[in-house]
Amino acid sequence: DYLADIFTLPASLAGLPGMSVPAGFGSGQGKPLPVGLQLIGNYFKEAQLLNVAHRLQQATDFHLFKPEGV
Repeated sequence: DYLADIFTLPASLAGLPGMSVPAGFGSGQGKPLPVGLQLIGNYFKEAQLLNVAHRLQQATDFHLFKPEGV
């Protein structure tokens, strides 16, 4: 998976703040796999990014679930 980070690496190199929040589950190899949504903010706007992530978690319940057997 050499190119797995092709979309995240440029944002990191640019110094933009970013975070991942739970976004549900996908299926892979017959098992549910967690899916994350990467949020990227503007320079020096970490508080705004945290606010967006907090509101997203308030509006969804993805963060409350975990795969069976974990």
